[in-house]
Amino acid sequence: MSLSSEDRQKLVVLAVNARQKAYAPYSHYSVGAALLTRAGLIYTGCNVENAAYPTTMCAERVAVFTAVAQGQRVIDAIVVATSNGGSPCGSCRQVLAEFGLDTLVICIDESGKVVIETDLRSLLPGAFTPLDLA
Repeated sequence: MSLSSEDRQKLVVLAVNARQKAYAPYSHYSVGAALLTRAGLIYTGCNVENAAYPTTMCAERVAVFTAVAQGQRVIDAIVVATSNGGSPCGSCRQVLAEFGLDTLVICIDESGKVVIETDLRSLLPGAFTPLDLA
């Protein structure tokens, strides 16, 4: 999957803006995400922490769940913004895999520099997908 420079820039700006809205009083690791669906729609998310750590929700999953709640089922690309360009956690990788292993994943740091650019298949080799349930 390749992105137009316009879509790429839009996703970067939206991911950075979403990161600014993160609620991360415990880890102080704010994350923002912006994804592009096959239909050309963009959804954002930020991480929301909780004193009961297991109930914390990652930015990537917030964006995915919002897209799904709006009827979207194919994700073409996601930009994840963190202070250091960290990649999606295992849970987020698994959730993203549900909606396309060819999803382009771009991780940027707080200056907007691309730290990782790959597809989800490379981030989650041997992914468990709906095909495994057939």
